Amino acid sequence: MNIMVIGGGGREHAIVRALKRSDKVSCIYALPGNGGIASEAICVPIAATDIERIEQFALDNRIDFAAVIPDDPLSLGLTDRLRSRGIRCFGPSAAAAKIESSKAYAKDLMRRYGIPTAGYAVFDDRDDAVAYALKSALPVVVKADGLALGKGVAIAQTYDEAVAAIDSMMLAHRFGDSGRTVVIEEFLCGVEASLLTFTDGVTTVAMPALMDHKRALDGDLGDNTGGMGAIAPNPHYTAAIADECMRRIVDPTVNALRAEGREFKGCLYFGLMLTADGPRVLEYNCRFGDPETQAVLPLLEGSLFDIMDAIEDGRLHEVAVSFSDKSSCCLVLASDGYPGSYHTGNPIAIRQEESPALQVFHAGTRLDNGELLTSGGRVLGVTAIADSVPDAVSAAYAAAEHISFEGKYMRSDIGSRAIDFYRKQGK
Repeated sequence: MNIMVIGGGGREHAIVRALKRSDKVSCIYALPGNGGIASEAICVPIAATDIERIEQFALDNRIDFAAVIPDDPLSLGLTDRLRSRGIRCFGPSAAAAKIESSKAYAKDLMRRYGIPTAGYAVFDDRDDAVAYALKSALPVVVKADGLALGKGVAIAQTYDEAVAAIDSMMLAHRFGDSGRTVVIEEFLCGVEASLLTFTDGVTTVAMPALMDHKRALDGDLGDNTGGMGAIAPNPHYTAAIADECMRRIVDPTVNALRAEGREFKGCLYFGLMLTADGPRVLEYNCRFGDPETQAVLPLLEGSLFDIMDAIEDGRLHEVAVSFSDKSSCCLVLASDGYPGSYHTGNPIAIRQEESPALQVFHAGTRLDNGELLTSGGRVLGVTAIADSVPDAVSAAYAAAEHISFEGKYMRSDIGSRAIDFYRKQGK
């Protein structure tokens, strides 16, 4: 089969590598791919948002199946276009992807169907938003309604910060049209967990829950990023909590989307806060997370393609989906200055031999006359698999020492909260 993977980050590299394990896959194209994906698939320099060119490429190259991974092409309706041309896809329709492309819609959906989340209000008028924020308890959360590369969220510790966040979104248009409407939420206390699920709109299978690290600096300080690392499993996500989440959050969300004529097929991501009053939804994503994917897919046993193929047919219930009981850590190596300004074009040296237990996924890399160079803020993800989270974390950091490029930056405390938890539990 000819497979097309849309996207060019570390998440897509992990997906390409997992798809290659299927004997049903003969050729993989990556649009646009990156410097690392180029060694495992045919990279085609077409942007993930260039819907018309992607559609034409798929027709010209007799693509049998397309895995549409990033949020932008999903919200733009790429899977709708491809399916209308008879090309099978992994990924939700634009209607179903609205659960991520509009935070206001997602919050209203949860309110209508009784899915636990933070209290909130939605505004498209700046003065009304400010007035509401100034009456809210601190800290208060301000979110751009639309897609913002995972960075459209501000946790305001003061009222001045809340007003500044609203103005940056609604007046300065920091996130373009995505910030014309804002959602203001109550701040939830607890432990965060990331839960990725496979669903065909009826049957849903959860992957191991993860602990993500969004802030740029150690101690969860600094600006929000796309993610500086992830570990699995999340020790706080117990079997009892998993059962509650499936019963009160996951299944009700999938059923609600189907009831509203937005049947979801693909990977549905739940950003959760485990509070003293039970789990609450922080956000939904309509696709695989990054770098969560790089941490969880290496644990998948069996064929990713068989899962994607079954989801498209609505027969996920026929596929045995299982994951290793081992632990994983994905450590992100970034360009110094990310998520702000940073330099690109620096040569990369990887002196680390890969294995099933130690993999390097490329994100912001490109090839220039055969030389591997940095091309983005998040450059590489080093994923280690071990019998325990502490061992996986240790192996990832040890491997990172054998990778170098000018301006290399990584947090030094990825997984530390989980390790502290295990220590307190005597594990």
